[in-house]
Amino acid sequence: MSTTAIATIILVGLFFALVLLRVPVVYAIGIASLVDFFYLKINPMQMALKFVSNLNSYTLLAVPFFILMGELMSAGGISDRLIVLSRELVGWIRGGLAMVNIVASVFFGGISGSSSADCASIGPILIPMMEQEGYDRDFSTCVTMASSVQGILIPPSQNMVIYTLAASGIASVSIGRLFMAGYVPGLLLAAALMIYSYYVSKKRNYPISNHFNLGNAFRALKKAIWGLLAVLIVVVGVCMGVFTTTESAACAVIWSMVVGLFIYKGFKIKDIPRIFNNVIMMLGKVLILLGVSGAFSYLLTYLRIPEQVSGFIFSLTDNKIIILLTLNVLLLILGCLVEMACLILMLTPVILPVWLSLGLTPVHLGVVMIMNLGIGLITPPVGSTLFIGSAVSGVPIEKLSKAMVPFYAVMIVVLLILTFFPQSFMWLPNMVFGA
Repeated sequence: MSTTAIATIILVGLFFALVLLRVPVVYAIGIASLVDFFYLKINPMQMALKFVSNLNSYTLLAVPFFILMGELMSAGGISDRLIVLSRELVGWIRGGLAMVNIVASVFFGGISGSSSADCASIGPILIPMMEQEGYDRDFSTCVTMASSVQGILIPPSQNMVIYTLAASGIASVSIGRLFMAGYVPGLLLAAALMIYSYYVSKKRNYPISNHFNLGNAFRALKKAIWGLLAVLIVVVGVCMGVFTTTESAACAVIWSMVVGLFIYKGFKIKDIPRIFNNVIMMLGKVLILLGVSGAFSYLLTYLRIPEQVSGFIFSLTDNKIIILLTLNVLLLILGCLVEMACLILMLTPVILPVWLSLGLTPVHLGVVMIMNLGIGLITPPVGSTLFIGSAVSGVPIEKLSKAMVPFYAVMIVVLLILTFFPQSFMWLPNMVFGA
């Protein structure tokens, strides 16, 4: 067996072995990479250089700002106002509170950019509220978890920024174009979940929670608009070329702080250190992961693993449909085992060359990958949002996993639409930026 083949087995095999032994993913990547560096007799200082160079990115500066913006808006009381607005907009439909849950996730996801933050913020409010009106607790929790995936599709999303960094060595990806490409998939997922929720609500005779009143809806919008403007600052600023991604994120942070302190008054000056502490804890995990993934990606390239994977897939079949289905199954399986940011950094260099060889765009892959891995966030055994939903509702993970099966089916239908009909969402970035 060649040195390259043995090194590949060591890198990939040791990583998965450590993950199965419950070693934190960041350590699993680092240990597997370091052992491979020694085996290949590459100076370990090269690993340190790749660690640092992967963090030396101007675009990366946007990530802490997006995380801070989400923390400030969550602490500022925006979730309560978004729920009121959502109730006025869709509460009049059969199963109204389920619809409110989904629409609130559309709004809140656009602010937090995080599935976990969405579930943790909206779940404690809406799950008890839905249960009081006669909804089953497991259904209420499943709606909350499934709709939270919209948060990573609808911009601004730090995972989209991480994807552009992971793809940068292979293809140039415009973050503005990727942001625009996320809107239609997020809304398509919301529509699919609402249709399924309506069907279940009719079947189980869940109540209508509200009656539509234009005046009340307008008043709710006036109260929520200050928080929603933070999203407009980012998206419009980037897409219109007024700001870079980092500049728009910094402006949104300032706006979020002003809104939280002086308009919504959800937190005080004394609370800011606690908010910054939460951001630093989360950012520390992201930055260490980005650093060690730089060394891992270097080894993937050095060992020519992307070319080997591409060659292996095309040796089995050249049917585009089968290849796309295979890639989706791979992402879905790995998404159930490894956290999202890690997989984006690890798999993008491997899958993107195959994707491009099929005549598809890197923006298309970004959306499909994020949707795939978003399903992983609510799937056992390591789905972080699934654990949060269980903790918030008190429903055991085993019961939630069973109740989630029809929601998984709905989400996979949406995933297949995004995979095989990219024109269903690529028309928006093409209209804004040109084909």
